[in-house]
Amino acid sequence: MFLTLLTFISAIAISMIAAGYSILGLATLFAGAAVPIIAMGSALEVGKLVAASWLYHNWRSDIPKSLKAYLFTAIIVLIFITSMGIFGFLSKAHLDQVKPTAGNQEQILLIDKKIIQQQSIIERSERTLDQLDKALDVYIDKEYVSRGLKERKKQKEERDLLNKSIDEAMGKIAELNNAKSSITIEQLKLEADVGPLKYVAELIYGDEAKDHFDSAVRIIILILIFVFDPLAVLLLIAANISLRQWKMKRNLTKQNSEKKQADRLKRLEKKTKNLKRKDRDFRKLLSTDINELNPDEIKLKLNQIYDWNDKK
Repeated sequence: MFLTLLTFISAIAISMIAAGYSILGLATLFAGAAVPIIAMGSALEVGKLVAASWLYHNWRSDIPKSLKAYLFTAIIVLIFITSMGIFGFLSKAHLDQVKPTAGNQEQILLIDKKIIQQQSIIERSERTLDQLDKALDVYIDKEYVSRGLKERKKQKEERDLLNKSIDEAMGKIAELNNAKSSITIEQLKLEADVGPLKYVAELIYGDEAKDHFDSAVRIIILILIFVFDPLAVLLLIAANISLRQWKMKRNLTKQNSEKKQADRLKRLEKKTKNLKRKDRDFRKLLSTDINELNPDEIKLKLNQIYDWNDKK
């Protein structure tokens, strides 16, 4: 009986968890009608379990085949709907887990582009400074030093602006690298959380796991839903089977006990009849007048009394 109760409790527990996941998944798919979906899913889950139990108890009874066929089909369809809801729930959970990873990758790409832009500014400014230096070198080569110094003074404002732009660009690059480092650390943490799934993907796809990560996750989800709700229904049927066997065993034990009691009563009645007969014979012996008997007859009657007592 304990195993029967344990099987029944396990079936109900698995069914409730499966129903919860399924309802959440269906509510996600039909977010515009979350409350009706929850009510509908709860009612259908209870109906599925009741239908499975009723169909088991009445499978061999004289009920229309069309009713059997419909209930059986309805149970299979409801199992599929529950599994579909669980698939939606687990898929959403997976997407919520990997979504920050994709966002971080986009941010890293954007930061890299900004760094490249700042590096371009630095390169342009440095090229301009080189051109200014080359222009001054022409004066120096021609020994027009004083004129070259005058030209350098004229370039001072432009050079300051170029150096300032270089410094600003380098400062922005440093800030961008710091931001990139923070995002990279967060990315590594998220990848560590998803790490076990990557190992599973490698187990399935080997070296090509990186390109089939989502497919591996879908396979895992399909495996889970294949043994989730069907297991609950089958455990409920198993609990009904165990309960029926327990009732049959109890009834058989009760019948055997009643039969033993009836046999005992028969033996007691038979023994009572024998005792009454012997008591009647004994009284008959005692009612005989001993004075009218000779010694041999008295001895015979005493032997009969002793024999009766021994049998008693």
